[in-house]
Amino acid sequence: MKRLRTLITTALVLALSSLGISAASAADSAAANCTAPSRAMTPAARAAAAPVTVWLAGDSTMANPGSARCPVGWGSQFDALFDSDVTVRNQAVGGRSIQTWLYEGNVSGTKGSDGECRLTSDTYSSRWQAMLNASTGMKAGDYLFIQFGINDSSSTCPRHVGPARYRQLMTVMVRAALARGAHPVLLTPVAAITCSGGTATKNRGFVNETLAVGSATGRPVIDLQTLSVSLYNSLRFCPHNGDFGSGPVGAFFCDDRTHFEAYGAQRIAGLVAGDVRRQNLPLAAYLR
Repeated sequence: MKRLRTLITTALVLALSSLGISAASAADSAAANCTAPSRAMTPAARAAAAPVTVWLAGDSTMANPGSARCPVGWGSQFDALFDSDVTVRNQAVGGRSIQTWLYEGNVSGTKGSDGECRLTSDTYSSRWQAMLNASTGMKAGDYLFIQFGINDSSSTCPRHVGPARYRQLMTVMVRAALARGAHPVLLTPVAAITCSGGTATKNRGFVNETLAVGSATGRPVIDLQTLSVSLYNSLRFCPHNGDFGSGPVGAFFCDDRTHFEAYGAQRIAGLVAGDVRRQNLPLAAYLR
């Protein structure tokens, strides 16, 4: 039997040689034919094969709406921009700074010698604990979008957060996501509408801090403050007469010029999705 196999192999090699094809080349060709469909798949196509969860952490400008018509956070409109392989879990909560979101109920009303609001306990909030849960929380391939910096600018506790503390806490969240194989994405705070004559202007803090954390950790940053102000200018919201309850501004904002009607929330969500695509993040493969 062994001699028969040898004779067959020899005959095959001779036949291939007469055609100018080596046995190794024939084997390589066969292997290529077997693997070609796999190589033909783009990275985006391979990424889109696995369902992912997009987790959102932020304040009222991102949060799901309550029973009232307004406000509507942009995070509530984010899911509609993706295909069915994406699930958006919006854990944004109104009125929270990054510290009160992380340590709900454990941030005191007094400041320490460092000027930061004191923690009465270092126990995390139930929402952050749930996101860190090994079984039901963030998993490899998921995304965590982090947007704070609006309520953090308060001078009083418990919402007050200083620049160094803000960077520290955002870094904690980034590292926790990375440890679970998830992809953190940082966002500067979305702008309210303020005008300088006929031009909408920036009005939020913690932009540099957010950019610094992105740079230090190598994570993408969506500069939502710049994007939102550019949108307001393109929509010619300025100059404005101060009536935030009517006209184009009233259709976009609640009457507090800060929070959004459903239409405004949809447009802001579109800005975020657009920058995901512009930066060519793998999550863009799931956008409709």
